Amino acid sequence: MTDGPTYGFDTLQIHAGARPDPATGARQTPIYQTTAYVFRDADHAAALFNLQEVGFIYSRLTNPTVAVLQERIATLEGGVGAVCCSSGHAAQIMALFPLMGPGKNIIASTRLYGGTVTQFSHTIKRFGWECTFVDFDDLDAVRAAVDDNTRAIFGEAIANPGGYIMDVRAIADIADEAGVPLIIDNTTATPYLCRPIEHGATLVVHSTTKYLTGNGTVTGGCIVDSGTFDWSANDKFPSLSQPEPAYHGLKFHETFGTLAYTFHGIAIGLRDLGMTMNPQAAHYTLMGTETLSLRMERHVANAKKIAQWLETDDRIDQVTYAGLKSSPYFDRVAKVCPKGAGALFTIAVKGGYEACVKLVEALEIFSHVANLGDTRSLVIHSASTTHRQLSIEQQVAAGAGPNVVRLSIGTEDPDDLIADLDQALSKAALEPAKKVNRTRRRIGEWRICMSSSVLPRVNPGIWVNYNPIMCLCPTLRAAERTERRAFHHIPARERFFAHE
Repeated sequence: MTDGPTYGFDTLQIHAGARPDPATGARQTPIYQTTAYVFRDADHAAALFNLQEVGFIYSRLTNPTVAVLQERIATLEGGVGAVCCSSGHAAQIMALFPLMGPGKNIIASTRLYGGTVTQFSHTIKRFGWECTFVDFDDLDAVRAAVDDNTRAIFGEAIANPGGYIMDVRAIADIADEAGVPLIIDNTTATPYLCRPIEHGATLVVHSTTKYLTGNGTVTGGCIVDSGTFDWSANDKFPSLSQPEPAYHGLKFHETFGTLAYTFHGIAIGLRDLGMTMNPQAAHYTLMGTETLSLRMERHVANAKKIAQWLETDDRIDQVTYAGLKSSPYFDRVAKVCPKGAGALFTIAVKGGYEACVKLVEALEIFSHVANLGDTRSLVIHSASTTHRQLSIEQQVAAGAGPNVVRLSIGTEDPDDLIADLDQALSKAALEPAKKVNRTRRRIGEWRICMSSSVLPRVNPGIWVNYNPIMCLCPTLRAAERTERRAFHHIPARERFFAHE
C-alpha cells in the first residue's frame, strides 16, 4: 500500500502489507509455519541465493507472515523497509551490526532501558565495540563525545522507565554533522505517537513485544530503515559501501540503493546472526497492530489522568510523566509526540526502597512483571530488577533510582487503577517493612517462611527458584511434598524464602 492513494494511520495499521491469500482467499494473513520453500527450478534457486531475485529461501531469512509485518511496520514508521527479528535486544544488535567494527563506538543516551545500558556497557565489548553514555539534554556534551571512530548515535524517543521525551531533531542534526546515522528506539512511543524518521532519524528500532503486539503474548523486534542515509558518502561503513566477499564482491549500497541497509539485514544479519522472528509471533503482532491507534489513545488518556492524580498525592515525591505541565519535557511533547506523552512513567515514593517494595506487593489490578506496553497495567521496581545490573549512579541517571517505581498504564477503567494505587499507597505507608532478602539464595541457608520448616541442605552451589513447586531439584521436590499442605492456600506472590 505504498503506491496510489495516501491512506490514514488507522487504515494502514490494518491493511499495510496484507493482501488476501492468493491460494485460498483467506482474508487474515496466514501463518506460514514452514522452514523452507520449493524453488521453481535450479536457475530460480541460484538467482535467489545470489540476490538477483527477491523471494523465499529459508525461514531464518524470510517468511511470508513475517514479511507482511515488516512491510506494515515500515509503512507506519514512514520507512522504505524493515527487518523483523526475535526480540528488541536482537534488533539493537542487528541495527549496529552493519555499522560497527572493532575499535568503533556509539554515543548513547544515559536515559535508556537498563537492559540496553547493560548490553551497550558490557556485551558489545565482546565484539570490540565501545559505547559512551551522554545526557542528551546537553547537546554540547553530545557533540564533544563524537570522535573519528563513532559510527552511530542511539536514544529512545520516550525513555524507559521515566518517560522522558528526547529532542530527536536536535540529536539528528548532530548525527548529520558527524556523518553517522541516528538510531531511535521507538518502542515506548510507537509510530502512532512519534515517527522519528520525520524528525531526522536514520533507523528506528522496536521491541515489538510491547505496544505493537499489546497483549503480552510474544517477543519480537524490528529495525526500520528510512532509506535516506548515503552509506557511500565516506569510508565509515564498508559493510554497505564496499564489496561483500560472501556475494562475489556485490556492493549493497551500489546494488540496492535506498534498500541497501534492509537487504543487508536479511542477507547478512539474519543469515549469520540467526535472530529470526517466528511466523506465530509475527501473526500475533500483526493482530496487535490492527488496534494500535485505539489502544494508544486509551493508554495516553489513562496515563494522563492517573499521573495528574498521583501528582497531588502527599505520599508521592515526584511523577515523571511528560504530559504534566510541571514536567520539564512538557513543551517538547507537542513537538515530538503531538498525540500524547505515552503511558510509561515513574513515581518516587515517600519512604524510599522499602515503601516501593510494599507498594508493588500491595497492588491488585497492576501486574508485577518485567514488561511494558500491555493492555494490562503493569508495575515494577526498576532498581531491583530491570536496572539491577547498573550502578547507583547509572540508575539515577536513567531515572530508576531506589525510591522509584515504574508504571505502565493499561487500558482498564482509570478510576479502578486510581483506587488500586490509592489502597496500595496506604498499605505502603502504614505496614512495617518485611525483612526479606529477595535475591537468589542457597537452599542450605534459607527456610520457607510460611511453614518454618528448614529445607534439606543440598549442594550449596545450587541456586533454585523462589517457588519450590516450580523447581526441578529432586531433593527440593521431595521436601516440597512435605510442605504441600502449607503452600496449598498461599497466594503465589507470598511463596518466597525468608532468612533463618
